Amino acid sequence: MGPISAGVFAENGVFVQIGELSERTGVSRRSIRYYEQKGLVSAHRTEKGWREYEANAVNRVLNVRELLQAGLTVEDIQRVEPCLDMEMVDFMACENADHAISMYQERLAVVDEKLAMLQRHRAELAQRIEVLRTQPGSADFDALLRHAQEV
Repeated sequence: MGPISAGVFAENGVFVQIGELSERTGVSRRSIRYYEQKGLVSAHRTEKGWREYEANAVNRVLNVRELLQAGLTVEDIQRVEPCLDMEMVDFMACENADHAISMYQERLAVVDEKLAMLQRHRAELAQRIEVLRTQPGSADFDALLRHAQEV
C-alpha cells in the first residue's frame, strides 16, 4: 500500500497528518509538536519524514488544550497521560481518576497562593496611592509624575 494522502482522518489504521490534526482541533502545529515532545501525543514518521497521527490524537490534543486552558501545566497533564484518549466528559471516570483529583487539588492550591499574593500586592499598591494622594504636596507629585511620563 502506498503513502496515505494528506487530510485523510485516522480511522481503521489510516493516519492524519499534522496539518489536518491542527485543523480539526484548532491547535497550532507548533503546539502539537510540543505536545509530542512532552509525550502527550505520539506520531510516527512516513518515509518522507512527515508526522502522522492515529485517530486518538484528535481527542488527546483537544484534552491537552482544555486542561492547559483550565490552568494545568504540561507536567500536571503528564501525570494523567493514560486518560487523554477519553472524551473529556468521561475523563474523571478514568482508572487514574485519583491522580486527576490530586492533580487538580495541587494546581488549585498553587492558584490560591498566587491569588493571595496578588491580593496582597493590590492592597499594598492601593495603600501607597492613598498615602500619596492624602499627603501635602501630592498635586506637585502628580504633576512630577505626568512630566516624567511625557519625557
